[in-house]
Amino acid sequence: MSPSTVIITIIAYFAILFTVSYIAGRKADNEGFFVGNRKSKWYVVAFAMIGSFISGVTFVSVPGMVATNGFAYMQMVLGFIVGQFIIAFVLIPLFYKMNLISIYQYLDNRFGILSHKTGAWFFFVSKMLGAAVRLFLVCLTLQLLVFDPYHLPFMLNVIITVALVWLYTFRGGVKSIIWTDSLKTLCLIVSVVLCIYYISCKLDMSFGGMVKSITGSDMSQFFFFGDIDDKRYFFKQFFAGIFMMIAMTGLDQDMMQRNLSCKNFHDSQKNIITSGLCQFVINLLFLMLGVLLYLFAHKVGIKETGDKLFPTVASSNYFPAIVGILFIVGLISSAYSAAGSALTALTTSFTVDILHTKGLNEEKLTRTRKHVHVIMAIVMGVVIFVFGLLNNTSVIDAVYKLASYTYGPILGLFAFGILTKAKVRDRFIPYVAILSPVLCYILDVNSERWFGGYKFSYELLIFNALFTFLGLCLLIKRKN
Repeated sequence: MSPSTVIITIIAYFAILFTVSYIAGRKADNEGFFVGNRKSKWYVVAFAMIGSFISGVTFVSVPGMVATNGFAYMQMVLGFIVGQFIIAFVLIPLFYKMNLISIYQYLDNRFGILSHKTGAWFFFVSKMLGAAVRLFLVCLTLQLLVFDPYHLPFMLNVIITVALVWLYTFRGGVKSIIWTDSLKTLCLIVSVVLCIYYISCKLDMSFGGMVKSITGSDMSQFFFFGDIDDKRYFFKQFFAGIFMMIAMTGLDQDMMQRNLSCKNFHDSQKNIITSGLCQFVINLLFLMLGVLLYLFAHKVGIKETGDKLFPTVASSNYFPAIVGILFIVGLISSAYSAAGSALTALTTSFTVDILHTKGLNEEKLTRTRKHVHVIMAIVMGVVIFVFGLLNNTSVIDAVYKLASYTYGPILGLFAFGILTKAKVRDRFIPYVAILSPVLCYILDVNSERWFGGYKFSYELLIFNALFTFLGLCLLIKRKN
């Protein structure tokens, strides 16, 4: 696939994206930017949320991981579904009852201003690093397919990528994001289904033959119960999935901003449960695609594995140009949409939680919000460039590993607030939130030596939250 084909595909996609964004966000005020005026239809949000769970990392890394992990990721996805039900029936009613713009305002009401800012700062670090990792993978792919052939630097790649994200989100915020995410979901589903179809045809497989080849492959092992020290062990993955979903969706301003845009919490619950069940099917399709990619690569002698497998196969000369175009559309639709929603959420949280703009009139709030939006885009670009200097492409693992450290204190704070009625000394909460990830790092580094070879996986998030919870227990105000 030539660089010019990639460029034309991207231009065509963004022409549609900007049109959708403009129509959806042309009359958006600050409430429209932050919570979509709470007028979103639940089924539109549900369809949009399907794509929200799938980033550029998922699009490239999940198919690439089947050679080493099989279908172990689906154990985590099962946990995701359980986590969705907890979000729907515990968190959603609470957030709607309090009429929150930012979910971290709950921490202010429950504990105090320092807890509020602690949650907001941990979200800021989590989402900025997570979004940058995801967008970095796209920049890496575009560098390979477009910028390197024209001898253009990675820095220019990053600047253009972030500028495009900023352009389609600066006006409408979450009101635009819901509709652009719907476009992303459509592109993703069409892309992965047609890629499976074309690769199956190239392998001379009927539908039945394709299913038989996938289920008969060693790469399709679903459950791992044999070795508790294996990071693929079922209960590690399943429980990590539950708490990852609660932390990275239920306690994430980015994801909850969409859910809070529904008319009422009943509609929001329908949206969350529907999108969660659909997520199972979509992830299964990505893993099936991964098996087919490896079977095809083995047949024709392609040596690439992991994150490089899908881009290499899709851009090869073995397929018609449409396969490469579908790959590019799926990749950019997933990555740019995820980055756009992250940028919107970062702007919302920084404006509402950290700058504490409550009480500002509409004009001043709009001006502040626009300035913050620009600054967030610049910071995101800098972080992506730093990832480029580090040159590490194992991004799916990096995203969840980062989440284990950065979302743990947020999960612990909310768990303590919801499960207990105790009052705590607010001024010490930031120290607990910082100490918990440090203790987790010490635990992770020494786990094999201390626990007879046991290796922590993403369940480290649970221990991180537990340390925060126990730390808050030590800060309980005693009655005189």
